[in-house]
Amino acid sequence: MRLLLGVLGLVERVGNKLPHPFWLFTVMAGIVVVLSALLSGLGVSAVSPVDGETVRVRSLLSAEGARVVFRDAVANFAAFPPLAVILVVMLGVSVAEAAGLLGALLRGSVTRVPARWLTFALALTGVTGSVASDAAFVVLIPLGGLVFGAAGRSPVLGIVVAYGAVASGYNASLLITPTDALLAALTTEAAGLVDPGYVVTALDNYYFSAASAVVLAGLITLVTEFVLVRSVGGADEGCPDAREELGSTALTDTERRGLRNTGLALVAALALLAAALLPAGSPFRGPSGGVLDSPLVTGVAYVLGILFLVLGVVYGRTVGTLPRAKDVPDAMAAGVRDMAPVIVLFFAASQFLAYFGWTGIGEVAAVRGAEVLDSAGVHPILLFLGMIAFSTVLNLLITSGSAQWTLIAPVFVPMFMLLDVPPETTQAVYRISDSASNVVSPMSPFFVMVLGLLQRYRRDAGIGTLISLTLPLCLTVLAGWTLLFLGWWALDLPLGPGTPVR
Repeated sequence: MRLLLGVLGLVERVGNKLPHPFWLFTVMAGIVVVLSALLSGLGVSAVSPVDGETVRVRSLLSAEGARVVFRDAVANFAAFPPLAVILVVMLGVSVAEAAGLLGALLRGSVTRVPARWLTFALALTGVTGSVASDAAFVVLIPLGGLVFGAAGRSPVLGIVVAYGAVASGYNASLLITPTDALLAALTTEAAGLVDPGYVVTALDNYYFSAASAVVLAGLITLVTEFVLVRSVGGADEGCPDAREELGSTALTDTERRGLRNTGLALVAALALLAAALLPAGSPFRGPSGGVLDSPLVTGVAYVLGILFLVLGVVYGRTVGTLPRAKDVPDAMAAGVRDMAPVIVLFFAASQFLAYFGWTGIGEVAAVRGAEVLDSAGVHPILLFLGMIAFSTVLNLLITSGSAQWTLIAPVFVPMFMLLDVPPETTQAVYRISDSASNVVSPMSPFFVMVLGLLQRYRRDAGIGTLISLTLPLCLTVLAGWTLLFLGWWALDLPLGPGTPVR
């Protein structure tokens, strides 16, 4: 444990010295400028196995490069795929959040569960809670302590289960989430380096993501009941009466009515979508008459945003949190304001990606890397394990999933494509490494919050206490999720609707 704390302390010190992601992308963009000039001067190139064309590195320190840097800066930002996608989805999600729907769903999903299913229910809710983004951390983690305390178990254990599920299972869910749309947009951008027409949708990892949610909830339950419970024991002496506190978080009759009406609205919405897609001659089908290339599927981010919007309005009108029509656009505007830090980050990231793509560095690196791996006869499984190891370590320092994927997708996605690994598969592998180590990363903004909650029930709890309780979850999720993917690959199961794993 002392060695582990020393390593994590080093990670924390190194991570604290890293610049803000905005400056990180700005520095990376500057490095690309200098590197492009150097590699171009050396005549670095590669022959693309896709079309046999020679790809040469182009210098940004040239007349044409200057136009990319200055003239196209606004266009680079406007064309950044995740920008529009995440804003459209969050317009709807912000209404659902302002209405109180997301919080009510999280509270209602665990407060009425039988005691013997409590751990699994809390874990599954936490894993799927990524649909509520950061709200899952804020609502579910303290709630986990309360429901465990009310059941006569240690509130500390409930906090750890909720935190472990939300953090280490963030990229798995029974539902389509805003993260799915964001990752798909970034993967599409990276795949375009090899195939400009390639499109990855938010549904392309759904089967794997949904199965992962159930498996991870089961793994977290097993670790909790057979390992963590021995470390934590029963309810701690002197902790507040959790039953009384839980009463203040229980759903009211009005909230239950709101959830019932929201459920009916969801059923009606899904029925409308099915009615639009099922008829063979439906105008909502794709150009070839198929369902998978339907605009409702390829434009799932917009559909998802509208669905959140409708459900939020139904819930808000029922419970009175959105009584006036003007409250809806006000909630949407508040959601956009909350996205301001992300928009600032996306500006720097968009310039970095535009430079990286235009110079050809990414494509040349992918081709050269693929040639080396192909000549060495490296098995795809070793590639996956190497990527998981690399990204897991990187995730300890860069906890933002979109920021990390923006950095590494332009290399891993095209390189693996040239080795006949689909972009959707590379994205599925990334989900594992981007999630599992979140729970032990001192760079996570919620790490300190969880420590504070632990100290509420156990005054002597420190970083070592939190690490000792979350490390088993991290290692189990990482190993179990990796084995699930390898089994998925071996059985050649589809990752999503019409999406082969290889």
